[in-house]
Amino acid sequence: MEELLTFVAQSLVEHPDQVSVSKTEGPEAIILELHVAEDDMGKVIGKQGRIAKAIRAVIKAATLKNDKPVFVEIQ
Repeated sequence: MEELLTFVAQSLVEHPDQVSVSKTEGPEAIILELHVAEDDMGKVIGKQGRIAKAIRAVIKAATLKNDKPVFVEIQ
């Protein structure tokens, strides 16, 4: 999951070396935190959050068979 999110984010930003993903696993869900450079935040979120929604949809589709839901937070 982290590799997929990293690949997608690095494809969108101008500073791919500053992309990092951290995983927090709780009792009910898994949270993936995407960290990008301040300049690239708009490119990852997109107009009206469309790119962020698309990223979340891709991750959700890739993790449908997991027992726990996976959430993506962009920071």
